[in-house]
Amino acid sequence: MELKLDRKDSVTLYRFKKLIRELESKTGRGTELISIYIPPGKMVSEVIGYLRQEYATAANIKSKTTRKNVQDAIESAIQRLKLFTRAGPTGLVVFSGAIPQNGGPGSEKIEVYHIIPPEPIQTFLYRCDSKFYLEPLKQLLKERDIYGVLVVDNEEAAVAVIKGRRVAELKTFTSGVPGKHRAGGQSARRFERLREMNLNEYYKRVAKHANELFLKYPEIKGVIVAGPGPTKELFAEKDYLHYSLRDKVHLVDTSYSGEEGVREAIKKSENLLKELRMVEEQRLVRKFLNEVTKERGSAVYGEKEVLRALRSRLIDILLVSEDIDRFRVRIKCGSCGAEFEYTLHEEELNVKLPELLSQPCPKCGVKSLQAMEQKPMVDVYIEEAEKVGAKVELISSSHEEGEMLRRAFGGVAGLLKGHS
Repeated sequence: MELKLDRKDSVTLYRFKKLIRELESKTGRGTELISIYIPPGKMVSEVIGYLRQEYATAANIKSKTTRKNVQDAIESAIQRLKLFTRAGPTGLVVFSGAIPQNGGPGSEKIEVYHIIPPEPIQTFLYRCDSKFYLEPLKQLLKERDIYGVLVVDNEEAAVAVIKGRRVAELKTFTSGVPGKHRAGGQSARRFERLREMNLNEYYKRVAKHANELFLKYPEIKGVIVAGPGPTKELFAEKDYLHYSLRDKVHLVDTSYSGEEGVREAIKKSENLLKELRMVEEQRLVRKFLNEVTKERGSAVYGEKEVLRALRSRLIDILLVSEDIDRFRVRIKCGSCGAEFEYTLHEEELNVKLPELLSQPCPKCGVKSLQAMEQKPMVDVYIEEAEKVGAKVELISSSHEEGEMLRRAFGGVAGLLKGHS
């Protein structure tokens, strides 16, 4: 299996994560799984020469089964590497190993995978273990686009961090400071002086948390300081924020403060955040919602309607919630060969599926139904879209628009060709 990760392509990112989960689940007997990380530009012939030496060394392994499995894994890795002359600009990663198929000794089967990493591999690494070594690839999946958001006025504030497609951390504050009016028995000047002192303490409290939160992320690309009044300028001009953050500040006018202000600030900062996946997802879902509300909108939703439109080549962009918990189950009759398909929720697989299999075949009446395949509906939608050349955008449910797509529209929708 080969996989090349494009961080901006939600489908390849999904498949990359899925492959890593799959590789993580594989366990060998003893140290029979090999992992090879090859840095950019390295001649593959050098790596093959190194593996030939490891193959010879493996001849000293006492266990006959382990010796055979390790040597078979090395040989399979060599054969895979022969497809290349040198590692590409980001390098090459190869996994090869004897994976038990049914739990019993002797059931092992050699499986080989190679991955083109999204960023350069730094050093050559060869490791033989009971698990594939995946930590360097997991590090590459960490979100790179991180922004801070501080929305503030004199009544309330919110501090948040956006990582890729989600609001990772959020804290809200209230000032408790009364508005501009004279309190009973106090002079206007004294009242205003006390009010300013209290506001200053409130600003310090907000800034303290903002600094602690934002400085946790040395790679933070920018800080959006927003709000409906002049307080945001105060934060930008004075020394409330840490000196290392001041050059990264972007001011944005919002109608709200607090948590609602965070959402508005993100929406109004789309040009700044254009590389941020969450903003693109929100834009796509809002575009779909806009089409749905039109009398003759160019949008479709729901499993049957979407699949019908896909197969008729009507869909331009397919929106799929990446965490929908439904599976397409294919059942076959062992007697007459008839096949049937059902869509089941994950929790139904352990209850409803056995019930379906215990029923007589709807076609021939014989009780010989067998489950042939269980496939996540996310994969079904992607495959159907790829057959007809429709673009697929996987949408996270970690933001408001994504959650609406999943809950209100069954997690799948399509923007038809010719949509505005």
